[in-house]
Amino acid sequence: MDDTPGARTNPRHHPETELTGRALDRQILALAIPALGALVAEPLFVLVDSVMVGHLGTAELAGLSLSSTLLTTAVGVFIFLAYATTAATARRVGAGDRAGGVAAGIDGMWLGLVLGLVTAAATFAAAPWIVDAMGAPASVAPHAVAYLRASAPGLPGMLLVLAATGTLRGLLDTRTPFVVATAGAISNVGLNALFIYGLGLGVAGSGLGTAVAQTGMGLALVLVVLRGARGIGVSLRPHPAGIWSSALAGAPLFVRTLTLRLAILATIAVATSLGAVTLAAHQVVNAMWGLAAFALDALAIAAQALVGRGLGAGDVTQVRSIMGRCLRWGTGAGAVIGVVFAAAGWWLAPLFTSDDGVRLAAAVGLAVAGACLPIAGWVYMLDGVLIGAGDGRYLAWAGVATLVVYLPLAWAVGAFAPDGAAGLAWLWAAFGGAFMLARAVTTGLRARGTAWMVLGARR
Repeated sequence: MDDTPGARTNPRHHPETELTGRALDRQILALAIPALGALVAEPLFVLVDSVMVGHLGTAELAGLSLSSTLLTTAVGVFIFLAYATTAATARRVGAGDRAGGVAAGIDGMWLGLVLGLVTAAATFAAAPWIVDAMGAPASVAPHAVAYLRASAPGLPGMLLVLAATGTLRGLLDTRTPFVVATAGAISNVGLNALFIYGLGLGVAGSGLGTAVAQTGMGLALVLVVLRGARGIGVSLRPHPAGIWSSALAGAPLFVRTLTLRLAILATIAVATSLGAVTLAAHQVVNAMWGLAAFALDALAIAAQALVGRGLGAGDVTQVRSIMGRCLRWGTGAGAVIGVVFAAAGWWLAPLFTSDDGVRLAAAVGLAVAGACLPIAGWVYMLDGVLIGAGDGRYLAWAGVATLVVYLPLAWAVGAFAPDGAAGLAWLWAAFGGAFMLARAVTTGLRARGTAWMVLGARR
């Protein structure tokens, strides 16, 4: 299989294997629906935490808002463990090298374990300093620190989940991660109830329940991948060269994801500066946005796997078809979810808090976020296409550019917006509107060309 840059200008067409129209829709949905279940389970962890902790008090909910954002940031910057292994595995499988794809996934899992152990130790040790640096009020800071430290031991499991899931996606298996994520989400409810209320651990109990559930999920997925590797004779031992290759392949996606997480951190910092009511309401909107984002990402995962496999097989026509269908699905899904957010915000907010000010701000914030979701759907699909193509270097530069656009807007909201509903509305107009629009422009310009269409098993 030709894997040289020149393959960009030598597209191949395989009409005997090409899927179009409804057949392609069925394959996209066959991958996306189980992926949706697995991805939705992740924000459900935060939603369950929010519902249970929210009834402990406003300070506790605000502490959870800050600390859960920090925790998801610590995990989210390593999302390349899933994305890079999906693309690498799919390309190799498309080129006929299934064993090579699985081997790349195992190297990614070893990398995830090492990064998880280091991140866990750093998070536990630095929790008070991080919370203080975010400007948490005195009533909020102890709860934020307690959650961070209790959840830190679960970080190795969380990163193993990413790497193992990426490998399975590259093999076009999204069902196994769905089953494991569902079991983890259910166990998280019981563990949280036990630790928060049964043992009286409060916010720390929520973090501990999440850590235990995520560790169990990581071990389950690793066992599935290792069992499949033994079946085709792939070694389970760590290979330094392969781990280093995984790290190099993931570095641009790390930068790209870091820029996204910095935007999220800037958003939470602005919400924190606007007061406890805005911060608590932001947790509600952010949790629901996360739920929608992961739902849209399920379609993007289908795009990643199918684009990677299509480029590995050298079929540019199929890749273009996949991109077009996924863009239609993503934009439409974003519009539908957005309408639900705008219409149901007044009924959703009371599930999280009994504070009238927080309820009003959350409802208004949900309406603004809902209006921005069609743009987000477009962005997520193009992200999936370019990640599946292994175009991480461009995505890294594009991420830096969009961050430069967003940070002055976030600063302006923090400087001039009031506390409460109005402030949260302006904040989500900046993040969900302006930031997502900047991402849509940068990814859209790239997708219109052909520079990202490198054919073969390796980019």
